[in-house]
Amino acid sequence: MPPPGVNAKDFSDALKQFEEAVGKEWVFTSDEDVALYRDAYSPFWGEPEERVASAAVAPYTVEQVQAVMKAANEYKIPVYPISTGKNLGYGGSAPNLSGSVVLDLKRMNRILDVSERNHSALVEPGVSYFDLYRHIQERKLKLWVDVPDPGWGSPVGNSLDHGGGYLQPMYRNHFDSHCGMEVVLANGDLLRTGMGAMPGAQTWQQYKFGFGPWIDGMFSQSNFGVVTKMGFWLMPEPDAYLTGTVSVPKYEDLIPMIDILTLLENSGISNGMPGLGSPILGGFMMPQRAPEVTEMLQKDGVESASLHKYAQDRGIPFWSCTVKFYGPEKAIRAQWEYAQEKFSAIPGAKFKDDEFYKFPLTPDQFNKVHKPEMGIPSLEMFSIGARSPYNPTPGQGHIWFSPIIPRTGEAVLEANKVFAKAAKDFGLPLLSFSLPTTYWMRSFIFLFGFPITHDIATNKKNRETFKQVVRVAAEHGWGEYRTAPAYQDAVMDTYSFNNHALRRFHETVKDAVDPNGIISAGRYGIWPKHLRETKA
Repeated sequence: MPPPGVNAKDFSDALKQFEEAVGKEWVFTSDEDVALYRDAYSPFWGEPEERVASAAVAPYTVEQVQAVMKAANEYKIPVYPISTGKNLGYGGSAPNLSGSVVLDLKRMNRILDVSERNHSALVEPGVSYFDLYRHIQERKLKLWVDVPDPGWGSPVGNSLDHGGGYLQPMYRNHFDSHCGMEVVLANGDLLRTGMGAMPGAQTWQQYKFGFGPWIDGMFSQSNFGVVTKMGFWLMPEPDAYLTGTVSVPKYEDLIPMIDILTLLENSGISNGMPGLGSPILGGFMMPQRAPEVTEMLQKDGVESASLHKYAQDRGIPFWSCTVKFYGPEKAIRAQWEYAQEKFSAIPGAKFKDDEFYKFPLTPDQFNKVHKPEMGIPSLEMFSIGARSPYNPTPGQGHIWFSPIIPRTGEAVLEANKVFAKAAKDFGLPLLSFSLPTTYWMRSFIFLFGFPITHDIATNKKNRETFKQVVRVAAEHGWGEYRTAPAYQDAVMDTYSFNNHALRRFHETVKDAVDPNGIISAGRYGIWPKHLRETKA
């Protein structure tokens, strides 16, 4: 079937031009091939509204991308660029606009430069974290790549979608750690940002800004161009890694514990991704929680006086924080000592030395560490959803609800009350208490997985619930930082200051750089002019 608004002849002519550009074997139109671009975690599974592609084209060079875009622009064919298409939980490789042609960039998998001296890399979109890691290991370079969970995706795709990882703060925000990009525009024109705009530039991966307005951010979470090269700053391999855990006894101690943690991070004392926990409430799957604790939580919630007494009587800390350090052994041991001094301001705080590694890791250490914290890509994250005694009937996937909240203990406690009430109001599985993740400095992210089923009625209910929870979060000033195509319009609706001035600006830019609206129509709530009224 042709894409929406495209007649059969124009679609056929465009496909022929795609074939001339990339080779017939790299244009995919059969149902079997196109089905590979479905979102495995689609919330519209089996419904007419499911977002599916009409075809796919896989160029190998930037010149082929330019030729494809020129043809697509001529015939007004909507295209949806992907890197490796592994964005599970946030839409996978399926387009926002059903019927778009997927522009599959996986074949563009060249690692163009890795500099041990400058600690940087320049890669194409089809390069995966595994590819870049292996390239570095084979050459025995003293460099680490900040990787997400899981690591099969692309540094280009993950950073453009504002993904994150686990190393030092300047690397674990992946878009912040990029430096320079190359972009093919809707009409096939080629653009380089930053210092790359100067022919023969020697500092493309060394200085982000170049001359004039810095426009790189306009190509992240957007549909203004097709990124074909991207530079990244890599972390020099540290001498050592150390972690220690502080535990505090009282419910109200969460507030000073987070304040001290934030001070240590913003001062550069702690430079690994910290972890928040609750010994009394249990871990992620909570298999060790005592039955009486569950009973108290269900009856009175986390503020239960009986729960506090239970923890105090048994000497079980209410909260914990694992603090992490990369650097020279002497320095990080001193930093941990200093961190303990700061946390000692909380009465009853206790400390435990945890992991310590010198690099490179031994084979035994390699097998037991949390690999992303060592710059090692893996797929171990998928074990969380695997069949186990605690999860005997695995689901069909999930969509992440991921609001940003202030980095304070008060915000964590308030958010849990708000989301617990929302769960009760909307019939969601009730979590007793959730702690946020700490990918970013200066803010927290909550990650809640909305389950995906293959039951249409359940998915319809969950979609509406997801949108309601987005609205509830926005009413408290907490916005989603990233979401799947099914919910991008709903999330963009919450960024409504001054009659949606931000969205109106996005639309103005879209109309200027892509007047035919062919690139990723609807991505992050940015619709081209000819589709805006139908989506209103």
